[in-house]
Order: sequence, then C-alpha cells, then structure tokens
Amino acid sequence: MKLASMSTIDTTRLSIGDAHELAPLLAACAQERNRGAPRRPDEFYAELLLNDRTAEILGARLEGRLAGFAVFFDLPDMMNGRRIGQLNEMFVIQDSREQGVEKALLDAVAGEAAKRDWDNLRWLVPEKPPVARALAERFGHPGGWAAFSVAIR
Repeated sequence: MKLASMSTIDTTRLSIGDAHELAPLLAACAQERNRGAPRRPDEFYAELLLNDRTAEILGARLEGRLAGFAVFFDLPDMMNGRRIGQLNEMFVIQDSREQGVEKALLDAVAGEAAKRDWDNLRWLVPEKPPVARALAERFGHPGGWAAFSVAIR
C-alpha cells in the first residue's frame, strides 16, 4: 500500500464539535479490542470523552476524513517534579492504516511533548489486538515500566 503524503494528513486537537466523527472510531476501537459484535457509534460517549477534564484528544484527518485519534494526559513525574506525558490510546481506522496516519498522530503528540518540555512520553499499549503492540514496537522502545490493572468491582 502506498504511503499518503504528509500534506494530506492534518492533525488537530478535537473538540465537542467533532463528537459525530469521533463516535464511529471509538466504536471501531472498542470492537477491535474486545471483539464480538460491532459496537454502535455513541455520540454521547464521544462528547463525554471530549469534555473530560484531564484527557486531551488529537485527531488525524486523512483527505479531510477523521481517520484516527490519540488520547493523552499531562502528568507529574514524582521522581523529579517535572512533567511527563502518557499516551493512553491511539487508534487508526482499518482502511487508513499504513498511510502515515499513525506516524502523524505520534508526531503530533511528540510535538505537544516538546512544547510542554516533558521529560518523556509513556505509551500504554494493550495486549490485544496485536497490531497495537506491533505499532508501539515500530515507533517506540520498552520504557522500563510494566502496566497492571487492579479490579475495583
């Protein structure tokens, strides 16, 4: 598959007005991760996420269509009192993969990291689907952290 030129991929911070476009991508992301029946796009949930007080969401448009998103956080680094970023989720819709969208999103988050003078960017990657881990291994390196989940209920 031919890579799209970077000029056709625009990255920007998403806002509440983007909920209609974001909802199908959130549904596709959940379906890919959890398998099972495809989820229905939920604009209300997309609005909640876009209005979250701590999460920041960047979107990537390929040829004008929202093709991917990245959710990240600005966090304190308790080891040195500086700031770090945490890339919590990155997703690119299947028909837009391998066209430079993934790299454009990572570059946009890295640009935020540079502007904010973060010490580093931690990237949490789910074990499933395997494509997520392969992407992280392609663009990142092991950071010396292991992520664990603690059941609350």
